[in-house]
Amino acid sequence: MVVYLSSETEAKPQLDELTPRRIVAELDKYVIGQEAAKRAVAIALRNRIRRQRLAPEIAEEVLPKNILMIGPTGVGKTEIARRLARLSNSPMIKVEASKYTEVGYVGRDVESMIRDLVEIAVEMIRAEKIEEIQEKAERNVEERLLDLLLPMPRHRRRTSSSEDAEYEEEPDLWMREETDELDQLQRTREKLRQQLREGKLDNRIVEVEVREKVFPSFEIITSQGIEQMDVNIQDLVPGLFGSARKKRRKMRVDEAREYLLQEEEQRLIDMDQVARLALERVEQSGIVFLDEIDKIAGRESGHGPDVSREGVQRDLLPLIEGTTVTTRYGMVRTDHILFIAAGAFHVSKPSDMIPELQGRFPIRVELEPLTVDDFKRILTEPKNSLIKQYKALLETEGVTLEFTEDAIDAIAEFAFAVNEQTENIGARRLHTIMEKVLEDIAFEAPDIEQKVQTIDAAYVRQKLVDIVRDQDLSRYIL
Repeated sequence: MVVYLSSETEAKPQLDELTPRRIVAELDKYVIGQEAAKRAVAIALRNRIRRQRLAPEIAEEVLPKNILMIGPTGVGKTEIARRLARLSNSPMIKVEASKYTEVGYVGRDVESMIRDLVEIAVEMIRAEKIEEIQEKAERNVEERLLDLLLPMPRHRRRTSSSEDAEYEEEPDLWMREETDELDQLQRTREKLRQQLREGKLDNRIVEVEVREKVFPSFEIITSQGIEQMDVNIQDLVPGLFGSARKKRRKMRVDEAREYLLQEEEQRLIDMDQVARLALERVEQSGIVFLDEIDKIAGRESGHGPDVSREGVQRDLLPLIEGTTVTTRYGMVRTDHILFIAAGAFHVSKPSDMIPELQGRFPIRVELEPLTVDDFKRILTEPKNSLIKQYKALLETEGVTLEFTEDAIDAIAEFAFAVNEQTENIGARRLHTIMEKVLEDIAFEAPDIEQKVQTIDAAYVRQKLVDIVRDQDLSRYIL
């Protein structure tokens, strides 16, 4: 039930190795509890892997089983979906259902979420391609920097008749001199290469030819609302504006390295291939996490500010069932995109959605609220738990934090109590509680004399008891 993030880079298992049991085991590293939800997404992901092994005519008919997660905020709904996407290297977008409106109303139309998902996939593929060509790009940039620091000379020209006579008498003299000069330049270049790699030339000024961005992106108003599109008029009407303007700019070597590396990456990467792979990845493994679905679950009364809620549900139907969406990179079919919807459903309930939309989410799982024991586990078990984060932060100031067992119990009990008395925001409550407990120490850390600070239950109660007792005040502070 407890959600936490990991800052460590771990080796991802191969897709074929992701059995449902393995998927749940990987999710257990980030979300504690919520077994039903993890089993549901594990089966959904494994079914995708199974589908890839089918014959094309059968695979086309196997559609994903979309999932509806029901539970309060801060219990792991978003984190389960996010970790699932990272585990399978799938493009994922998290959107809030409440920000979309029915076609004809002011606001974003639902198809824009697919366009945004494609943009995410393009960046994913581009990052993968950059990683593949990184070594080559860095080698090329190094050579270009060396050319700027030590330009290769042109061949010497003989300027007098005496030189002509000298070289006519000894024809190999010209060749030997040029060879010696080139050898000397090559030795100098290698010395500069070593200094460049060691960072000794970072402050040297070089003159780089840069390309000016003349045609910025602009917005196009369509019948489906306002969408931002990067349209380059020069691409639409080639030759009308001539070649892109260039100018020479002086910059430090370290700045020039960054600029030239970006330029080299753009030159080496085939963006047409990137766009093609991105569209394919979205169609085959894209995930849309549709949060706050309960906010549009009410039926229409025919008037009032919520008049378009049922319209949004109806606009979502073709996307979830399977349609084709036009993007700046091409057409995208949504038939095999996995939709995971989530909502607290405090006021409304899943049955308040229109029947057609209910049928598009055949798998429903309920996530359980956090208990005191869950809060204790989130404080102690993860590799990058909040306590470890605060310890690491204050160690940079030479301050050592020590938490007693009863302090951890007290923090967990206060977090649970405040969630019960005010709004239940789940594990996010621990962030506000910890910040309040350690506020004075964090402020005084650079000047504090006692470098070992022990946090016990008495200290926690001293910082929190008055605020928790005053419910009106705790609504604003905790």
